[in-house]
Amino acid sequence: MTRVDVTVRGAGAFGLSVAWACLLRGAKVRVVDPFGPGAGSSGGVVGALAPHVPENWNDKKAFQLDSLLMAEAFWAGVEAAGGVSTGYGRTGRLQPVADARALDLARGRASTAAELWRGEAVWEVMPADSFGGFKPVSPTGWLIRDTLSARMHPRRACAALVAAVTARGGEVVAEAPDQGAVVWATGWQGLRDLSERLGRPVGDGVKGQAALLRCEARDAPQLFVDGLHIVPHADGTVAIGSTSEREFDAPDRVDAQVEDLIARARKALPLLENAEVLERWAGVRPRARSRAPLLDRWPDRPGHYIANGGFKIGFGMAPKVAEVMADLVLAGRDDAIPEGFRFAALGKK
Repeated sequence: MTRVDVTVRGAGAFGLSVAWACLLRGAKVRVVDPFGPGAGSSGGVVGALAPHVPENWNDKKAFQLDSLLMAEAFWAGVEAAGGVSTGYGRTGRLQPVADARALDLARGRASTAAELWRGEAVWEVMPADSFGGFKPVSPTGWLIRDTLSARMHPRRACAALVAAVTARGGEVVAEAPDQGAVVWATGWQGLRDLSERLGRPVGDGVKGQAALLRCEARDAPQLFVDGLHIVPHADGTVAIGSTSEREFDAPDRVDAQVEDLIARARKALPLLENAEVLERWAGVRPRARSRAPLLDRWPDRPGHYIANGGFKIGFGMAPKVAEVMADLVLAGRDDAIPEGFRFAALGKK
């Protein structure tokens, strides 16, 4: 490539998606990652693209809603360009209802979802016996069903993005100098480096452990049970996760906590009782100090930008992040980036 308009550092969900959006607008793009695509948390196994609760609405929830509604067309375009499946499917989600109070709360949220989700998806409470075998145990016999949640296979999505980027004329390489505008999407270690450079806390990493089981349920909805995601993938596997560990010694080492996840999943979904464990995975997810993604110009480096901190929602946010970062990098427009996603929201100390 003789000319590079945009250098993207980091080949995870944010970096590759931003590269793709810039390529679609005619820019010459190079993605640089010494560890390869999906080497960090974007190379995990869970892939739950799930919305926040439809209440106490704010800019972050609205941004995520837009992104989830954009997802089907976004990932279809990626697949069409590169010929590699992402494993995307808007299959919905089921959640058990714990008690009478939770039941009243869930029913109240049905009306707020109808308004806040703009009629694009449904949140409803239904009897558990309305569903087949792939459903969580519910103490009340009721389940929450939403049709906004989707699933995605993280590793395959990264591979699909690489295929699309290269098919469009972009590059994905291990080493290269900065050319043109530079977008930093370098995960948790990038947040640490940025904190050190700026002399104030910007963000850090939170370790997560997960597991992949063999179970054919590719058309079933994902489950969310007491903080645990159970996600059926299109390849006949089911992912479960994740832990959230602020302190850790070995970023990629699994331990007894993943066994607890597996035990909890089998209890929540008896269908998994004898399912073979195919893989145990650990990695560190980038978490900005504000808990929202950090999308902004680099404060003291003209021509440099940050797209980082998609803690637990990286793939769900990726389509919208890609759009607004392409606006910022290529056209200088930042009006669609919420104030809470900028450096100013992180505070001074």
